[in-house]
Formats: sequence, structure tokens, C-alpha cells
Amino acid sequence: MTTPDPHQPEFEPIEPAQSAAGDPMDPEHQALLAERDKLRTQVKKVEHTRARATFFGLVIGAIITILLLVFILQNMESQRIELIFWEVNLPLGVSLLIAAIAGALIVALAGGVRMLQMSRALRKAKK
Repeated sequence: MTTPDPHQPEFEPIEPAQSAAGDPMDPEHQALLAERDKLRTQVKKVEHTRARATFFGLVIGAIITILLLVFILQNMESQRIELIFWEVNLPLGVSLLIAAIAGALIVALAGGVRMLQMSRALRKAKK
């Protein structure tokens, strides 16, 4: 026996009914099927919304932030970091976080340049 999916509405199967004229689909049955299809369409439209995606993004972001905070708090030993002419003493967790942010910014910059290239190519192709 399978457990019901809480995100899917429960519909009872509708058996084909025989009308007095021997018609397998009487108007009442067709109306029930139409109502069921209408409800399914409405549910599918609501399943994938921007608000839902935003909510899940915020939850995942909060979890990642908590994990980063735990990581930084567990790695508080100070480390000397030298870069060209700069010398800095930072906790290990903070320095690794700064390096990760710098890497993410470089990737975002490269992605932004690529999107700009694609946008220009599309504008040229439309002309």
C-alpha cells in the first residue's frame, strides 16, 4: 500500500456510468470529469510559483548561512596571510570565507560577461 502524496489532491476514480440510452458517457459523468480536470489544472498552476521558489531559496540560504557560521566559529585560530604587498592576520574561517566569496564573484563576473555577449548576438541576429 502506498502512502498518499500530501501535495496531490485526492480524487476518487469515477467509473463509467451507463445511461438509459446505453451511452457510456452521460452528461453528469462528463461534468464530473470536466470539474476534475479543472481542479487538476488549477493545482498544477499553483504547484510551481515564484513565491514557492523564493521560499525554498531563502530556506536553503539560511541553512548555508548557519553552516558557514558554525564553520567560522570552529576555525577561529588566527592565520597570517600575505598577498603581494599586504599582510593580514585573520581567523582561518574568515579568510576561507573571503576566498570563497572572491571565487563566487569571479564566476559571477564571467557569467555576466557571457550573458552580455549572448544578448548582443541575439540583438544582431534579430536585425
